[in-house]
Amino acid sequence: MKQSVGKVTPEERDAIQVLFERKNGLAELAKALPADNGVLYEKMVQDMGRTQTAFKKWWDDMSKKYAWKSIEGGNWEIDFDSCEVFLIEK
Repeated sequence: MKQSVGKVTPEERDAIQVLFERKNGLAELAKALPADNGVLYEKMVQDMGRTQTAFKKWWDDMSKKYAWKSIEGGNWEIDFDSCEVFLIEK
């Protein structure tokens, strides 16, 4: 089930979109980069950690700011075109 819980500003949307794209890009890089690539692999893992932390912080901050509805086991997603945020129930 998917229900609208609010909207964010275009600037807020832009911030999460950058993190979303970076997270996906790093995930693709992780698939292609061998773990034995030493320093480069370690830098990628650290960047993934920082990006994931920033991604989660954005959702935590926005959910507090806008008091979005939440449920156990659910998650939010954003429509990048409309800036609308949805609660997804699994």
